[in-house]
Amino acid sequence: MLGANDGIVSTASLVVGVVAAGASQDNIVLTGIAGLVAGAMSMAAGEYVSVHSQADTENADLARERAELEKDPAAEQRELSAIYVARGLEPALATQVAEQLMAHDALGAHARDELGISTTLSARPVQAALASAASFAVGAALPLAVTALAPAHGMLAWISGTSLAFLALLGAVAAKAGSAGILPSVVRVTFWGALAMAITAGVGSLFGTAV
Repeated sequence: MLGANDGIVSTASLVVGVVAAGASQDNIVLTGIAGLVAGAMSMAAGEYVSVHSQADTENADLARERAELEKDPAAEQRELSAIYVARGLEPALATQVAEQLMAHDALGAHARDELGISTTLSARPVQAALASAASFAVGAALPLAVTALAPAHGMLAWISGTSLAFLALLGAVAAKAGSAGILPSVVRVTFWGALAMAITAGVGSLFGTAV
């Protein structure tokens, strides 16, 4: 949802700014396409670097934990038992659980319960990059499609209005999925989207020239 919102706001603001500057429709569409591609690549690159850094940290933590298990497994078992005691288990039961889990997969048990690393939640840089790029592109495609189809007269109103409607819809869906208040989410996302487009349109109108 966040990537799609970014795609809508970024592309709509960019296109609105160019429209306000008086560019032709062909140039406006070309600008929107460039914004979609550049934004998707930027999201992918940023997400890849960020998640790859997280993956490097996780790998370093696992390597350190592996070395500690080889050096002093008894101390690591006591550490794991203490974690379970802190979570509410009786000391005897916590010791038994720690023994059995370490016998099955010592590193996995410590990774999950001590470091908070699991197979499901482990960092995947390429997957994260592709997901971010795709979500941004989907969001950006919405105002871009309106730009390509809207009449030249009134294009600014068409792009702004439909983009705000798209943002409101995504805000409502996100709030519904997260069991949050729908109205505050819709108001928040549409307000900031409208502000971004208004500022960009003002800049385009100020510095643009009619063609």
